[in-house]
Amino acid sequence: MSTPVLHTRLPAVGTTVFSLMSALASEHGAVNLGQGFPDFACEPALLDHVDAAMRAGHNQYPMMTGMPALREAIAAKIAAVYGAHYNAATEITVTAGATQALTTAILCCVHPGDEVIVIEPAYDSYLPAITLAGGVPVPVAMELGEHGYTVPWEQVAAAVTPRTRLIVINTPHNPTGSILRAADLRALSDIVRGSDILILSDEVYEHMVYDGERHESVCRYPELAERSFVVSSFGKTYHVTGWKIGYVAAPASLMAEFRKVHQYNVFSVNTPMQHGLATYMADPAPYRDLPAFYQRKRDLFRDGLKGSRFTLLPADGTYFQCVKYEAISPILESDFAQWLTTDIKVAAIPVSAFYSQGRESGIVRFCFAKKDETLRLALERLARL
Repeated sequence: MSTPVLHTRLPAVGTTVFSLMSALASEHGAVNLGQGFPDFACEPALLDHVDAAMRAGHNQYPMMTGMPALREAIAAKIAAVYGAHYNAATEITVTAGATQALTTAILCCVHPGDEVIVIEPAYDSYLPAITLAGGVPVPVAMELGEHGYTVPWEQVAAAVTPRTRLIVINTPHNPTGSILRAADLRALSDIVRGSDILILSDEVYEHMVYDGERHESVCRYPELAERSFVVSSFGKTYHVTGWKIGYVAAPASLMAEFRKVHQYNVFSVNTPMQHGLATYMADPAPYRDLPAFYQRKRDLFRDGLKGSRFTLLPADGTYFQCVKYEAISPILESDFAQWLTTDIKVAAIPVSAFYSQGRESGIVRFCFAKKDETLRLALERLARL
């Protein structure tokens, strides 16, 4: 007997670069600044709230849409921060992380043959989700100039066809660390006005924007919010990426379709952690203070690289720092990242991995969401270059 041949739904997908580089870092004892997660703990108060919820017996299935108190806390936060009002009962859904939220949003609205515009470099889950939905990804590459990465909105407009169903945006942007500003949101509004195009706005780094800039959520723009799925992540905001809890905000008609897929995808999300988060969110300080917390780490990392031959690109948001390495080596990004990991003992991610066609720019990405001692050890090694 033999196992039947299974024809893959995702022929272009293999092991992710994040898994490969993390394994390489572990094998060679490298400081892992590749994969985007903190190496420090969350606040003990959050753990206490979750523990209390478990001991109080909140350990069975919650509502499919998420615990009401948490959805109400999310809606209140969005209103307080962005001035947008979502109905907690019909327009907020708690998800098993942001990646599940992104995939579910794509699956609920993209039909076979629909085109989806994706700004590249792009988070690696977008294209597989579009492929699973039967959609056609239409990549538009960001431009890199003296002020960092920017979106060429005229090219986005040119990519729109009668088959365009969805535009995926990400701000603050992974991997580049760039942010969209008010002019960008106005340009996007001009493109979609009068159309049936939907927007999927990946805003998981919403509270990591620096130097006095503000996060331009689509929630701030009613003309965009009325056609948008807005995704965020408790894991990113509260340093608990392994909890895999996020949420989506969208108008009721869009959310109704989202929930149809969500219901048969994961159905519901970890109950005691929802209770713990709902209690913890009563205090806005943890997310209000996050920009200053990460800006200090960003500045520590950037200052430590000033004496090296790396060229620092702007890092206006997220917890990522991209650097050019052309003064160090002419080799391909994946080869350079492997060399950094095996020889210099610091792991990074090649930005080429975030393009559908592996576009080379001579740039790698570091993650600075690490303890100060971790960053200093990495800088000690990188400063030699």
